[in-house]
Amino acid sequence: MAAIDWFILCGTLLFIVGYGVWKTRNSQSVNDYVGGGRDAKWWTIGLSVMATQASAITFLSTPGQAFHDGMGFVQFYFGLPLAMIVICLVFIPIYHKLKVYTAYEFLEGRFDLKTRTLAAILFLIQRGLAAGITIFAPSIILSAILGWDLLWLNIIIGTLVIIYTVSGGTKAVSVTQKQQMFIIMGGMFVAFFYILKFLPEDITFTKALKIAGASDKLNILDFSFDPKSRYTFWSGITGGFFLALAYFGTDQSQVQRYLSGKSLRESQLGLIFNGILKIPMQFFILLVGIMVFVFYQYNASPLNFNPSATERVLNSEFASEYRQLQEEHSLLEIDKKIAQNKFSAALEIKDFNEIEATKAHIIAINTKDKANRDAAKAMIEKADKNAETNDKDYVFIHFILNNLPRGLIGLLLAVILSAAMSSTASELNALGTITALDLYKRNKKTESNEKHYVRASKGFTLLWGIIAILIACVANLFDNLIQLVNIIGSIFYGNVLGIFLLAFFFRFIRGTAVFWAAVLTQVVVIALYYNLIFIHPSGEEKLGYLWLNAIGAGLVIVLAVVFEGLDRMLRKPKVDA
Repeated sequence: MAAIDWFILCGTLLFIVGYGVWKTRNSQSVNDYVGGGRDAKWWTIGLSVMATQASAITFLSTPGQAFHDGMGFVQFYFGLPLAMIVICLVFIPIYHKLKVYTAYEFLEGRFDLKTRTLAAILFLIQRGLAAGITIFAPSIILSAILGWDLLWLNIIIGTLVIIYTVSGGTKAVSVTQKQQMFIIMGGMFVAFFYILKFLPEDITFTKALKIAGASDKLNILDFSFDPKSRYTFWSGITGGFFLALAYFGTDQSQVQRYLSGKSLRESQLGLIFNGILKIPMQFFILLVGIMVFVFYQYNASPLNFNPSATERVLNSEFASEYRQLQEEHSLLEIDKKIAQNKFSAALEIKDFNEIEATKAHIIAINTKDKANRDAAKAMIEKADKNAETNDKDYVFIHFILNNLPRGLIGLLLAVILSAAMSSTASELNALGTITALDLYKRNKKTESNEKHYVRASKGFTLLWGIIAILIACVANLFDNLIQLVNIIGSIFYGNVLGIFLLAFFFRFIRGTAVFWAAVLTQVVVIALYYNLIFIHPSGEEKLGYLWLNAIGAGLVIVLAVVFEGLDRMLRKPKVDA
């Protein structure tokens, strides 16, 4: 990295931290610190909601997801707009009417303290893990690519977030996320146009899409009913709907964003803004990954994008075999470029038979390329069982560092770290709030003044910041980071969503039935995910994880109805004959 890259990177991050501290230096009451003063406008809410969800994982993993698997991942978000409508019509009016600071306050009034506490604890478990991952994700990738110390990266990112989140609370998170979203989207647009600029002169954007389509990267919709398939139209519109409903409707990191709204209408408009723009934003980020794929059809790419994994295998007894795979990969890249040129020429003359023939040749080359990359991953694992073989999360950062001009590298790294900070700040803010208000304040025997609870919120936010850093320091990279966060959410969110749906729509259900239904449901969902129920003979994943959201929500409702019915039967007085 050049000096100007360091200047842009450090200047951007320090500006965000300083701006957040300065703008919220007078947050002294619970309403200001936790509720953000309840004066946020809809655009602030909308951008804050989007920034909370769009972590560094989004901008590191999503382009790599598209590079390897195409545009199908966008189906994950198809249920989100529907969820926004339901939340605006049902959830937000109730939260505003009750003037709650957390989503779980509502559960105590509707059910009882133990149900509120259980939901809060489930949130703390999954969101605490997610906070560590959102710090760990950019740290491990930047560490591998740039050679920076992983431990110090985790500490630096976590500390920067802790400074302004502890200082200013909810308002600090909201006001900094506006700046972060402008930096993030500006940087992504710059990267997109530079990718197009680096393509051969005769490759227009339209032709680039056709090249990607020839390699089956533009298959957006999958209407199959295969429950093992993670991303289909049906899993997105159902499982994705339940996940979005749970995340935006019950997750305090999101609820706290729109509870700071100036009015009910401002909060609703903010969520509708997110519902309208979220799918186009994710589509665009995936499209960036598709253009990176097209770029590497004409330019050299590594056999594995993770440099540390490559280094490990080249320093092992398998070095000569791996070099042979690299040579085969280089020959395949030459064949790939020739095939793409033939395909491009066939498109120019509109020769249908030649287009189909060259497309079949490209698919055959891609099949060989995938087999070669899979063999490389297997060899890396043989060389070091602890090495990360999956390189999806390294694709985009490899392109940034090896192809963008000076200055823009610093900007894109600032994008990644800004995204990490924005998402982590929301999570720490919510974790501190839930711990202070739903657990500490609610179970505290004596009453204290507001300043005491502000100090408690700051203290718990700091504590969770330290815990998140510790989780980041001991975490391991998993398949694909963006999937890991969604998997963790899917294991817990459906259950919590079901509790809230029972509260809203099943007025005859009482707290004890809900509590034990939620406990049992959580056990079942975890067992389902780990294949402890319905074990597949091959040991492969039985269900796509998105289905866990619908199963969790449905199961807790059914069990609560059954438990309530049994309880009423047992309590019904016997009539003597």
